[in-house]
Amino acid sequence: MQPDIERALLLKCKAGDPRFFEPIVRAYEPQGLRLATGMLGNPEDARDVLQEAFVKAFQALRRFDVERAFAPWFFQILRNQCRDWLRSRKARFQVEVVDQGLSAAATSGDMERYRVAVARGDARRVLWRALEDLPIEQRELLVLKELEGFRYSEIASILDIPEGTVASRLYAARHALRAVLETSGVRYP
Repeated sequence: MQPDIERALLLKCKAGDPRFFEPIVRAYEPQGLRLATGMLGNPEDARDVLQEAFVKAFQALRRFDVERAFAPWFFQILRNQCRDWLRSRKARFQVEVVDQGLSAAATSGDMERYRVAVARGDARRVLWRALEDLPIEQRELLVLKELEGFRYSEIASILDIPEGTVASRLYAARHALRAVLETSGVRYP
């Protein structure tokens, strides 16, 4: 979403018209859902937590400075909601990799497509299982950088830490992931 349009929508919301928050939700929902799913491992829980994060963001909008970027602020709220959910439920990271391509390939009768989908699904399962074994701090860094493609400056803003700290923690997280993958028999380049 263009910054000027986003700012205008947020100003209207702050003025008391909640209808203008819907385009904001639509703009950040896909990436927010991927981020929450990456942190929680379960798409259904991720949807619930994402909805709670949007509600919290809307309620806190009066205090938000519209001259700042909305995305880092919102993703920080979402990150905190995910962490709260994990703490309150004392939940383990639940891995539920749903590969619709697998069932579509199986029903189409295209065996090569089916084999590719199985391999892709197995690789995802291995990755998610490895992420499950990492501490939440390392998992969220890897999700933000490697799965969502945030820049170091954006991650620093979301996590409220210096960029240099992002770099060093990400380095450690990548090495931890490599160790977990190698322990499970996967060769990491």
